[in-house]
Amino acid sequence: MAKDVGIALTAALAAWAFCGQPAVAGSALVFDYQDGHVLYAEDIDAPWYPASLTKMMTAYLVLTAIRDKRATKESKVFISPAAFKQPPTRLGFKVGKDITMDQALRALIMRSANDVAVAIAETLGGDEASFVKQMNQTASQLGMSHTHFINPHGLPAEQQVTTARDMGLLSQALLRDFPEETALYALTQTTIGKAVIGTHNALLTSFPGGDGIKTGYTCASGYNLAASATRDGRKLIAIILGESSSNARTARAAAMLENGFRTRAWKTSFPIARIDNYPSEVVGGFDPSPQMLAKFNDCKAPPPPPPQVTASAATSGAAATPGAPSAVKKVSATKSSGKKSVKKRKKRAPID
Repeated sequence: MAKDVGIALTAALAAWAFCGQPAVAGSALVFDYQDGHVLYAEDIDAPWYPASLTKMMTAYLVLTAIRDKRATKESKVFISPAAFKQPPTRLGFKVGKDITMDQALRALIMRSANDVAVAIAETLGGDEASFVKQMNQTASQLGMSHTHFINPHGLPAEQQVTTARDMGLLSQALLRDFPEETALYALTQTTIGKAVIGTHNALLTSFPGGDGIKTGYTCASGYNLAASATRDGRKLIAIILGESSSNARTARAAAMLENGFRTRAWKTSFPIARIDNYPSEVVGGFDPSPQMLAKFNDCKAPPPPPPQVTASAATSGAAATPGAPSAVKKVSATKSSGKKSVKKRKKRAPID
């Protein structure tokens, strides 16, 4: 068993190193879910964008409403015009279509559906702004002192800020306060209506014991992950903020969790700090840092226009640079009309 663990840890560390680029933000945290002992911490109070980790708070409010009998899993959630207009990732149901709250939860966690997040907010809060107010009130109650929410899905918002510690506290609260729902975060595939959706969380299928929780990505945030794993009755939670790719965040979380399981027994024998009282060098509320704002503004800037190429330069073989890509668009003739049609590249939805 020890040999297998050593091999798995070595592989995870090698995969992380192979990912190349360093993290955009670099915040990371691993702690024991049951007692809160911090096993590894790196800049856990540095502010950063939560991206779709925001949806963990949306899910927390859904489960709170069900517990308090203000909703049930069979409550209807309708797709409003505002919900339908949300950018990807989306469930994609038409305006007026309804799904159950249970289906909405699965779409929220697995598909990271932005349209469903808004529909939930409107259903439970009456409107999105009122729901977001509840999100911030709950964050305060959970001790998330460096978090401020602007929307229920995590799409780009300059003032929407969190930290690795706060996302750890939220992850712990989700599992602690609603233990009957832990299977939700381990789902890899489900069906909603005629749509079959899968998870974005690669750790669920690549890491022994991986069982949650949520992924997140925007251009400004980089690749975020709230991960959980259980072995021999012990559960660890890892938070990764600002990695450079989906593979990098998965590999880093795997390496940190593996090391956490290996060292937990002796580390928790000493009076080390827990997630709620771990020392911090960060003082203040939830203002975005200059680094965050610079990244946010870079992501807002439109891409540079393509270079202008004259007809003579584009068609002249003598003027072309050897090995350079052609500036002429490729066309294909249709069989029915003989007319030429330009092939358009299909836009890819962002990966959460």
